[in-house]
This record gives sequence, C-alpha cells and structure tokens, in this order.
Amino acid sequence: MAYQPVAFYDEPLEPLFDHPPLLEKSPPCPDGFRWRGEEFRVVELLEAWQDFRRRGRMTQNMRPEHASRAQMRGSWGVGRFHFRVRVQGGRIFELYYDRAPGDVDDRKGKWLLYSEWG
Repeated sequence: MAYQPVAFYDEPLEPLFDHPPLLEKSPPCPDGFRWRGEEFRVVELLEAWQDFRRRGRMTQNMRPEHASRAQMRGSWGVGRFHFRVRVQGGRIFELYYDRAPGDVDDRKGKWLLYSEWG
C-alpha cells in the first residue's frame, strides 16, 4: 500500500528513548514521543534516512571540494535524521532531528514532527 502525506505540521516534539542514545547528534529512531500533550509509542520503523545538505547561509561557508564530502557524512551543526514510523493505534508520522544549533545557549539541535501519513 502506498502512503502519502495527509497533514504537515513541522512542530516541536519531545523524543522518548527507553535507553538514551550514545551519540546525541546522530540519534536512532526514538521509542516514542510527546506531541501536543499526547504520548505516542513507536511500534514500527517504516523508513529512515539522513540528509546532510547545507541550507541557507551554511551553503556559502565551505569550499566546494569540502562541501561535497560533508554532504555525504555531515559536518558540525548540519544535517537531519528522518524517521517514518507507525505508532500504537496505527497512525503514521514522519519526524526528524535537526542538528542545527538554535543559538549559543542551545547547541543540541531539535526534534520536529514533520507530517502525518495515511
């Protein structure tokens, strides 16, 4: 069965891990998440991928030969880890971790719920 997005959110979420990830900036799929005051438990990882493209002003701060290498494996503060998951109850969501730091005091990046699929 082919799924397609039915709603786009791009809203913050709180990831839930049964065991904390070893590498905070290269996380695995969370075991669940809290979003809009509701807790969701992941029952199946449907798809996972990384995107290390540089966005915005970050596209201009690296030599082309270094940028092509960084696009394959990432560089500090650049990259997203995407996960398409099925949660208890059958809903399907796409969420991602964005490694870009928020500011000097928030260097950890953020988790977002991107869309719901049906």
